[in-house]
Amino acid sequence: MSVTILGIESSCDDTSAAVIRDGLLLSNVIASQSVHEEYGGVVPELASRAHQQNIVPVVKAALDRAGIDKKELSAIAFTRGPGLLGSLLVGTSFAKGMSLGLRIPLVDVNHLHGHVLSHFIRKEVSDTVPEYPFLTLLISGGNSQLILVRGYNDMEILGATIDDAAGEAFDKCAKVMGLPYPGGPHIDRLAKEGDPSRFKFAKPRIPALDYSFSGLKTSFLYTLRDAVKLDPDFVEKNRADLAASLQRTIIEILIDKLDKAVKQTGVKSVAIGGGVSANSGVRQAVADYCDRNGLKAFIPERAFTTDNAAMVAIAGYFKYLDRQFCGYDEVPFARVTV
Repeated sequence: MSVTILGIESSCDDTSAAVIRDGLLLSNVIASQSVHEEYGGVVPELASRAHQQNIVPVVKAALDRAGIDKKELSAIAFTRGPGLLGSLLVGTSFAKGMSLGLRIPLVDVNHLHGHVLSHFIRKEVSDTVPEYPFLTLLISGGNSQLILVRGYNDMEILGATIDDAAGEAFDKCAKVMGLPYPGGPHIDRLAKEGDPSRFKFAKPRIPALDYSFSGLKTSFLYTLRDAVKLDPDFVEKNRADLAASLQRTIIEILIDKLDKAVKQTGVKSVAIGGGVSANSGVRQAVADYCDRNGLKAFIPERAFTTDNAAMVAIAGYFKYLDRQFCGYDEVPFARVTV
């Protein structure tokens, strides 16, 4: 009998629903929220209200595009955390209600596990997926982690940021440059036009495999502050070079620790995940690193880098096969590590 999972993602400002049947993706629908752009960041209260408006039509669209009836579902998988509590409550409550109404199991998914397991989303049976163990560089606005993945339910954090995440560094530095929110994509676009060796920014010296990006942000801010005193048009004149130099510095920090982790673990495959894995410079740098070192690189489709329900559905599919169900008394959580 086929196993059909509906995944629901509502951890931040994207409402998403996806359907996976026997491990193959049938649909993945995402409704983004533009309301946050004028505030320069996600406003939790506005996010949760938008989720309430979006979740019913998004779930319906996912079922329609998959060409299935809700009565064909085997289980409902939902993001339980980490994330914004108000947003998570919308998805959690909807998933519980639908599960109860259909009398099918409920499966809770760790949002970070979803990003790691996004490489197992298949559109065709022949699609290649990683073999265990493999190393994942998880990089987003809230997390920068190196994770050794031995199984879908066996993950070990080898290193993590001790302060800011790579995605936050991109967005905050972009804001200082006067770029719209979210700043990461704008940095990526400008970096293609600039000289990555034009400016030098501080790189942290953090022991072991942990990351730090607060010093880089401070260095970037001070560079702009001092230069603008001499030339008020400095940022406008050098925006592309600043973006390229910032991106190069972040990538070098990421790759340096990735290399140490590869040598420490001896893995043969490297994967990336999270919102920052959509950055073209990061994607190329990881692909080049793996090519130089004879490693298998897993670079996700851009549709699976940001928050999406396909990754929730595939994580829920694996848990369903092991009969790892969630009780209706479980509540969402804002913070947790892998």
